[in-house]
Amino acid sequence: MAISEVKLWSDKREREMFDNYADLFAIIKTTEKLEKAYVRDVIPPAEFMNTYKMDCPAALNRLLVSGVPATVEHKGASSSESGSAVAVAECVQHYITAMDSLKLNMVAVDQVHPLLLDLLSSLNRVPLLPADFEGKVKTRDWIAKLNKMGASDELNDQQSRQLLFDLDSSYNAFINALPSASK
Repeated sequence: MAISEVKLWSDKREREMFDNYADLFAIIKTTEKLEKAYVRDVIPPAEFMNTYKMDCPAALNRLLVSGVPATVEHKGASSSESGSAVAVAECVQHYITAMDSLKLNMVAVDQVHPLLLDLLSSLNRVPLLPADFEGKVKTRDWIAKLNKMGASDELNDQQSRQLLFDLDSSYNAFINALPSASK
């Protein structure tokens, strides 16, 4: 029985599409393997990158420092007023949820980290906030700190108080950045 060649594409556009799918598949599988190795402390990420002579500073920053996908960190927002109002309401919700969680002594990394990711995502959807807005900067800094800790690690009292203070001060800055109806 002869084995015949199977063509997956019929033109250049289809070939490029399948090549892109293959690249995406490889990225996802590699990320999964790296995550498992990282969680198990099999090899430190910086050592892995040095061992294989990988010069990928943006990937290193994305995976180990910011820990937030670029689509979340740099997401633009729609300019419609209803979209802005929804984004503002989500920010308020996420600020209050994060602060209340800390007040209820929910200080484990796996409890705090998702709340801060949600907050950063909602802040990035508010079109009137600049990229260097205090709340975005402080939230990114805290996400980076939490990314360096284990999921079961807990914030100590000083860290918890500082995070609560940072959230409260950036919430106040957020409220002050909103245009008031009396202007």
